[in-house]
Amino acid sequence: MPKLFAFGRYVLFFWVGEDGEPVHVHISVKRPEKQSTKVWLTGNGGCLVANNASRIPERDLNDMLEFIALNHAWICERWSETFGELRFYC
Repeated sequence: MPKLFAFGRYVLFFWVGEDGEPVHVHISVKRPEKQSTKVWLTGNGGCLVANNASRIPERDLNDMLEFIALNHAWICERWSETFGELRFYC
């Protein structure tokens, strides 16, 4: 799984094998896992939580959402390099 960032005890990554889905990242504790929190990136430079399967505390999750939004363009570049097509959830 392509790891994007380490953010404290959390890792942000792409889960390979989700072809055709809009741009999103996964977040889990310490290492990439299938049951992870999923965050959609939006076309306007923001992001939305799809699920919080990792049960990340709200305060930490809000910090990560801010971090993801600040790195939106870079994440989209990595997505294009990894998956090709760049589509947004909304």
